[in-house]
Amino acid sequence: MPESIAVPVPLRSERVSPLHGIHVQAGASFTDFAGWQMPVRYSSDLAEHHAVRTAAGIFDLSHMAEILVIGREAGDALDYALAGKLSSIDVGQAKYSLLLGRDGGVIDDLVVYRTGEDRYLVVANASNREVVAAQLLDRTSPFDTEVFDESDDLALIAVQGPAALEILESLPQLVPDSIGPRELKYYRSAPGQFDGHNLLMARTGYTGEDGYELYLAPEAAPELWRALVEVGEPLGLVPAGLASRDTLRLEAGMPLYGHELGTGVQPAQAGLGRVVNLEKDGDFVGRAAIEAGAPDGARVLVGLVSEGKRAGRSGYGVYAGDAPVGEITSGALSPTLGHPIAMAFVDVASAVIGTELSIDVRGTRIPAVVSALPFYTRKAN
Repeated sequence: MPESIAVPVPLRSERVSPLHGIHVQAGASFTDFAGWQMPVRYSSDLAEHHAVRTAAGIFDLSHMAEILVIGREAGDALDYALAGKLSSIDVGQAKYSLLLGRDGGVIDDLVVYRTGEDRYLVVANASNREVVAAQLLDRTSPFDTEVFDESDDLALIAVQGPAALEILESLPQLVPDSIGPRELKYYRSAPGQFDGHNLLMARTGYTGEDGYELYLAPEAAPELWRALVEVGEPLGLVPAGLASRDTLRLEAGMPLYGHELGTGVQPAQAGLGRVVNLEKDGDFVGRAAIEAGAPDGARVLVGLVSEGKRAGRSGYGVYAGDAPVGEITSGALSPTLGHPIAMAFVDVASAVIGTELSIDVRGTRIPAVVSALPFYTRKAN
């Protein structure tokens, strides 16, 4: 059995994307995100948000972590390492999964692409790059696999919005190896070429809209970004930063690690019980804790909607009458819906849809009603 290896690279205090120069030229404002200087906005949060909902936005996601798991037993190894059954997905298919601790808490949420019979690409959150690489290396060590941290060898550009398909089809330098963007189904990936550079095209996303993620070598990323902007601007494409990405994912009810997910949260508490496959054969890390269930009194994630313009923010308290029953994890005035929305962990007794609660917004109680997630769902084409 070959020895598994990883190549973790410690994050410096400040890293920049291979697209940093383009962002500076575009007038972006930057924020520190997991040790990276990343664009938080270019023009305005609202304009970028609305562009994604009505046309398209282009995002630089090169801070994300990409870890390759390869080998004859790669599928079995990931079945043990992760909460889902990765060995059963087809080549070209992607699956959302979770890396759990032995106590059932969420170490990270991931998207896993099967790019070959014995080859999987695990995409993790930037802040968890080192821990995910280390955990995968450790958990797969009994199997005939190898693990490589390829994060520094890949850039990631996303195009999200109703015009995303038309934009990709208008890019003459994009040459699919087999199927093009129109034939690519949701949560699938396919290889291709961009101006002679190898590229992986995926149809996933984190905005609630249709869209694509494009993985390629960092040195080719600026050329791809400029080409996408050139063909996309006439169709309404705008560069979009992390601020709009956050309000988009909140409207779509998508959890964010460090807010809705963390080591103290079991998947079922966050509405992700379906991601854990208890039917798969054999053990996996966290199985015993998941089967035992969350501790008594554990809170569950709900949506909250309010009227007016004052929104609950992360850390704000949630009340039933005068009794504290929960805490906001993410909140904003929804640009699409026009009223405040939030996600919060609340006591089970207060989690029934339609329950009337209140949010303490800087000393003022704002009425809120428990709502189903997501808050926003795009219309089918």
